[in-house]
Amino acid sequence: MNEKGNLSINSENFLPIIKKWLYTDKDIFIRELVSNACDAVTKLKKLMIMGEADHIPADESFSVHVVLNKDEKIMQIVDNGIGMTDEEIKKYINQIAFSGATDFLSKYEEKADGDNEIIGHFGLGFYSAFMVADKVEIDTLSYLPDAAAAKWSCADGIDYEMADGTRTERGTTITLHVSEDGEEFLDESKMYEALQKYCAFMPVPIFIDVITNDEEKVEKAEPEKKDNTIHISQEEAATLTKDEILAKANKDKAEETESTEGSEKEEKEEEPKPLNDPSPLWLKQPKDCTDEEYKAFYHKVFFDLNDPLFWIHLNMDYPFRLKGILYFPKLVEQMDVVEGQIKLYSNQVYIADNIKEVVPEFLLLLKGVLDCPDMPLNVSRSALQNDGYVEKMNSYITKKVADKLNQLFKADRTAYEGFWDDIVMFFKYGCMREEKLYDKIKDALLLKTTDGVYETVAEYLEKNKEKHENKIFFVTDEAQQAQYIRMFKEQGLEAAILTSPVDKPFVSFLEYKNPGVKVQRIDADITDTLQEKTEGEESEAKKQADAFANTQMENLFRGVLGNENLKVKAENLKAQNVSAMILLSEESRRMMEMMEAYGDNEMYKAMFAQVKPDETLVLNKSNKLVQFLMDAAGKEDKKEDCDMICHQVYDLALMSHRTLTSEEMTAFIDRSNQILEKLAELEK
Repeated sequence: MNEKGNLSINSENFLPIIKKWLYTDKDIFIRELVSNACDAVTKLKKLMIMGEADHIPADESFSVHVVLNKDEKIMQIVDNGIGMTDEEIKKYINQIAFSGATDFLSKYEEKADGDNEIIGHFGLGFYSAFMVADKVEIDTLSYLPDAAAAKWSCADGIDYEMADGTRTERGTTITLHVSEDGEEFLDESKMYEALQKYCAFMPVPIFIDVITNDEEKVEKAEPEKKDNTIHISQEEAATLTKDEILAKANKDKAEETESTEGSEKEEKEEEPKPLNDPSPLWLKQPKDCTDEEYKAFYHKVFFDLNDPLFWIHLNMDYPFRLKGILYFPKLVEQMDVVEGQIKLYSNQVYIADNIKEVVPEFLLLLKGVLDCPDMPLNVSRSALQNDGYVEKMNSYITKKVADKLNQLFKADRTAYEGFWDDIVMFFKYGCMREEKLYDKIKDALLLKTTDGVYETVAEYLEKNKEKHENKIFFVTDEAQQAQYIRMFKEQGLEAAILTSPVDKPFVSFLEYKNPGVKVQRIDADITDTLQEKTEGEESEAKKQADAFANTQMENLFRGVLGNENLKVKAENLKAQNVSAMILLSEESRRMMEMMEAYGDNEMYKAMFAQVKPDETLVLNKSNKLVQFLMDAAGKEDKKEDCDMICHQVYDLALMSHRTLTSEEMTAFIDRSNQILEKLAELEK
């Protein structure tokens, strides 16, 4: 059989487009060709199960070999699967595979921008071989009895030839005459890396064979000369007879021969191991998997030496197919949570990591594998966003994650609190990205408080309702806000610790999901519990005196600090050792955070141009320094001391509120030294 033809494609479009659009992902040809080889084996196995290939032994061993010959610049993908007849080559290679490749290329031409990238570059199939080869050959023998081997070759991706094949065993050999662009893949380590990336869990054992044409200089081993010398000790020579010495020598030689044969037999029995795992853990039933297997799989796939906290085994067959394992990793540092790794597979063939159009965004903080056989692959990313399968998959995964977290919370609260700090970022981010998730797990959301305990929102509100009803106080920096925390603790109050970047938007989200509840930072307001309250109704004279004191202190501090817009309020606080504190209204604080987050945006810059922090300096009338200022205000002989103390009191309050600027810190240190010098002079 000899036949020539062409694939009716414009050579100016075909190969250049392949190499242009897939330049950065050249290694996908390995996935395409090796997965095709695995499919050939899988199809034959199905025919055997159906009784349509009875002539093939039931215990037949199947495999795929990737053969590298660097000297000849040849690469081969060899399988012992179903094979093809010459008619099947015409159908599957010249028509179907070709049609699929041209359809793939047309999509790439139309959807060349990054947003519409074809998921995983699937669809190019067999013709991906031309990404790295100048010439491609197929030598195949069908599984059908009495079938003849057939050969197909194409040197330019356009013109092909068909002839009788030379293969004598069932299966297919695809030979790539590698071009200069693809020579890197003839290196065993590079090929191993690509196979591990795409084929680590394909369902057929995969091996790499390396052929070299360098003649190894091996000297012919000369036959061993028989050693007729008998080695015995002096003691044995003196005590043993000649016959006993000969018997001992024969016994020693027999044991030596047996040991050598056993060693050779052991070497022969050792078989090469495939580089892939054809039966990955996610395909097993959860009840058949041990904790040790889950951990070992995690370490192997994600190269993480730490054990995961826990995992979720997904196993859905109806109404859609989805299998996989999601791991909650242990965080060594806060930055570890920036991005996890969700590896996406289709029928054990690797697609890509972290495809946001497929995987629920909140899952991207976790690590795991998802095998989605029903997901359409030869479509753009944007098309997947509205795909029905993806929507169902997301809903299912969200439910499974929620069920797992609720189960852990209810089953062992102590253990759950133990790893809360490791999952809190996922929890909060997930709830904000997927409100359905929050609605399912809101009762398992914990707040870590300044008392060192973990409480649900409901528990916190119930516990503190007598002191501040429907209010949740929180801190963002335990060190800087230590003064506020101490004042709270002295009065039996507690605040939630919300110190991570994700907490900034989470505060507003928490308030939005809990109507009627105010969530505010610890320095946003003075709760009544912190103030000394006079019993009974205040007299008019007392009210006038308080108003005068407020006006007096406001004028004093505005004048000394040179800030006419400064708000000052004098209150009786229970903590007498606190001279002053600064309050920043919650609304103003959130506005300032928004301005900081979007400060580079010109539109927001204009919007926030007039926004100033709404701060109030609260002076503690129970403090002796403040009492001194109230007595000394307006007295000329006390002016220097008043000015110095006003600055110092304000800076002390400021330090518990925010970090001082370099100029402010320098002035504070200089002033502190002056105060100490004055104290030292008083002791003389």
